[in-house]
Amino acid sequence: MEERNIAVITGGARGIGFGIARRMADEGYDIALFDRDRAALDEAAAALRGSARAVPVAVDVTRRAEVEEAVASVIAEFGRIDVLVNNAGIVRDKRLFAMEEEDWDAVVATNLKSQFLTCKAVLPGMVERGYGRIVNISSRAWLGGFGQANYSAAKGGVVSLTRSLAIEFAAKGITVNAVAPGIVDTPLFRTFKEEVQERLKASVPVQRIGTPEDIAQAVLFFAARTSSYITGQLLYVCGGRSLSSPSV
Repeated sequence: MEERNIAVITGGARGIGFGIARRMADEGYDIALFDRDRAALDEAAAALRGSARAVPVAVDVTRRAEVEEAVASVIAEFGRIDVLVNNAGIVRDKRLFAMEEEDWDAVVATNLKSQFLTCKAVLPGMVERGYGRIVNISSRAWLGGFGQANYSAAKGGVVSLTRSLAIEFAAKGITVNAVAPGIVDTPLFRTFKEEVQERLKASVPVQRIGTPEDIAQAVLFFAARTSSYITGQLLYVCGGRSLSSPSV
């Protein structure tokens, strides 16, 4: 029987993260879900267990000690980590003059610092085994967005972090790539007024909103063992919106 790969997915309890987890479980991965919401974690893990071993890990990925403890618990459970998907993220969109320092710090910590911490925690084991796949979730918004100075800066940082780690660990059998989603149908998107949803949909060249499964498709591509000659790359999954469309 072929050995199943082990994937850690941050922000995995709902939305894009859970969509990635569900698709990876269906494709033969065992999953560790990282999230702060224990109730949502338990529900998500239970939903995956028909097709995979799934372990919920309550962790604040902006805190180094918690991340290190969480990674150690996954290694104790599964023996190793083959794939890290850095998906955890938040938004606090505001015009610059209304944006408080706390809004900046929270968004940068959750969207960027967390990826630094999780990468630093899993990479020693990957280096020791000479194999690993890291997929960082950036955003089309890294190109810039009105009222998104904190979010766009953090997601741009993800692209630079990805490229730097790809260079540093390329000779170790480890690839590091990024996915840049556009507008995706998540619980947050559904809170928008219907007219706003329709306006956003009309701004997408393919004339539909993305799904978590669309993002999962790109993650699976980068996570595959056969993608060993692809590293330091950014793949837009935005229905063509990165080409010329205005920001959200």
